[in-house]
Amino acid sequence: MSTAGVDVVQRVQTLRDEIRRHEHAYYVLDAPTIPDAEYDRLFAELQTLEQTHPELASAESPTQRVGGAPMPELAAVRHGVPMLSIRTETDTTAAGVVNFDTRVRNALGLKPEDPPVAYQGELKFDGLAISLRYEHGVLVRAATRGDGETGEDVTHNVRAIRQIPLVLEGRAPALIEVRGEIYMRRDDFEALNARARATDEQVFVNPRNAAAGAVRQLDPRVSARRPLSFFAYGLGEQAGFELPETHSGLLDQFARFGLPVCEHRVLALGPEGLIAFHDRISALRGTLPYDIDGVVYKVDRIDLQRQLGFVTREPRWAVAHKYPAQEEITRLVDIDVQVGRTGALTPVARLEPVFVGGVTVTNATLHNQDEIDRKDVRIGDWVIVRRAGDVIPEVVAPVLARREGDPPRFDLLAKFPLCPVCGSHVVRGEDEAVARCTGGLFCPAQRKQALLHFAGRRAMDIEGLGDKVVDQLVDAGIVKSPVDLYRLGVLALASLERMGERSAHNLLAAIEKSRRATLARVIFALGIRNVGEATARDLARHFGSLDALVAADLESLQQVPDVGPVVAKCVAEFFAEPHNCEVIDQLRACGVHWEEGPPGFVQQGVASGKTFVLTGTLPTLSRDEAKALVEGAGGKVSGSVSKKTDFVVAGADAGSKLEKALSLGVRVIAEHELLALIQTGALPTSNQGDSQA
Repeated sequence: MSTAGVDVVQRVQTLRDEIRRHEHAYYVLDAPTIPDAEYDRLFAELQTLEQTHPELASAESPTQRVGGAPMPELAAVRHGVPMLSIRTETDTTAAGVVNFDTRVRNALGLKPEDPPVAYQGELKFDGLAISLRYEHGVLVRAATRGDGETGEDVTHNVRAIRQIPLVLEGRAPALIEVRGEIYMRRDDFEALNARARATDEQVFVNPRNAAAGAVRQLDPRVSARRPLSFFAYGLGEQAGFELPETHSGLLDQFARFGLPVCEHRVLALGPEGLIAFHDRISALRGTLPYDIDGVVYKVDRIDLQRQLGFVTREPRWAVAHKYPAQEEITRLVDIDVQVGRTGALTPVARLEPVFVGGVTVTNATLHNQDEIDRKDVRIGDWVIVRRAGDVIPEVVAPVLARREGDPPRFDLLAKFPLCPVCGSHVVRGEDEAVARCTGGLFCPAQRKQALLHFAGRRAMDIEGLGDKVVDQLVDAGIVKSPVDLYRLGVLALASLERMGERSAHNLLAAIEKSRRATLARVIFALGIRNVGEATARDLARHFGSLDALVAADLESLQQVPDVGPVVAKCVAEFFAEPHNCEVIDQLRACGVHWEEGPPGFVQQGVASGKTFVLTGTLPTLSRDEAKALVEGAGGKVSGSVSKKTDFVVAGADAGSKLEKALSLGVRVIAEHELLALIQTGALPTSNQGDSQA
């Protein structure tokens, strides 16, 4: 027998104390303090030390019980058949499957030439273990696992879970206890947290914690509002039940009783089928609607399970084969930001490298300032990092027990008053969660989005300048701002992938055409936050020129119809940024021009107060171009004809709108008459519209 030294004795006691604290937080308080992977490592270390130094074994050690104790507010339930845990195979590779199969075959005394053992492969759900007691087919009690011997009566909450039948289907035995997992789907979890944030209620760290909290609520009305699900996977106490010969047969019988059984399971002969199952579920893991942290292998034949029996707290006939942990703990070194395509500044945690979800993670999203404040994450904290499937890693919460001192709270605007990419000012609206860079036309991070918006149909209408072309122009360093579009040549465009000389000429022609635009289109093309087409038209009508708009203060901006303080602030902040004004000056220098006049000149336009309806295909103008002409002259374009319509502009293949106009006696005009009206303020004396009317 080995004799443990002082250091080993002290380490064993430290591990026992730490594990007890974590178990209390996890099982009793439903407030985990560390990720499952960290707990597993501590538990495994303690097991190893106790096995190496058996003289240190103690009945009080966490290794001799499943963990936790029932809360005093819930009635205690003693399990007739203990709810014990399953051994975890720490080797996450295919070798872990082979190790399990070897142990089983050795324990059964099988020789290499004997047939393979049949196994059932299942998912290892990340939820709360539960025992459902049915007497003569009626659900009479539901109990949590607790410490494995004694759990808590949660029947009042479990009855609200619609997936769990209150009465079993078919011919039910006198007594059967169904063991399974209560869990929360990811979409239900996100919806629950969204509702909680909207009403300033508790926000949960993960679906498992949310499910456990719901099951163990004292008020069933609170629990009923939390969406829970259930899978059956095991058997407890039973009487009068004809037990199937296999575990897979038991699951089939559960399904016949009307109990939900997970579809993702496999019956495999030998380790090869289990290895394939492990790989297949690994590929599916990120797309499953619920969280799992591994798969479970069980010897399928019930008689062999009995023969294999148990060792300490674990069955010899089953093992949990985990995947790389999706949550880990590491140090938050710093908080930086990333500037997105729309100018949004997203805070990013810079982490000490940690292996989580199968990859080494050094960065994780913190979403926005509100989330940082809600989670109370501070630089220097130990934090829980989560990566599920292909989802971007995120910081879930700080480990407050490990916080050193009282580090200052993080203030994004204080640390980043200027955009780290372009140096423009960073602002955040009163009712907005996101901080943004104001250098929309100038900021390299926003370059692609700004160009696509600038070239849009309802902005400068540069046909042929789509996503792929913009990506190539920006990535190649050819275009850095909208100004560079008007400096492009055929050779630069023709060098792009899939851009021939003809396409290059067509794009240059579209760019050339866009040099002349309405003031409203130019204002909209600038991409000012919260300024849409209608607001751009209102601003153009009110100020008459871009210079007047640039010089306007908040009070003047709020004199514009339908422009409130939020929009006014966005406009003022945009033009307060010198970089944006510089781009506007350069556009003018490149020959881009737009109609301007004294304040209110558009409101006095020749079409002011008139309503137009466009129908059919016009000879030279697109529908958007015709609409812009009408609106630029102060008119309104409607989608339907009524007695209040002043003009219907009809082109080829005009349909029901033309017929309705004629029936109502509405004036019908052609494209050339529209142009004459806008340019001169009068219709030609001889026109097709008169004859049609």
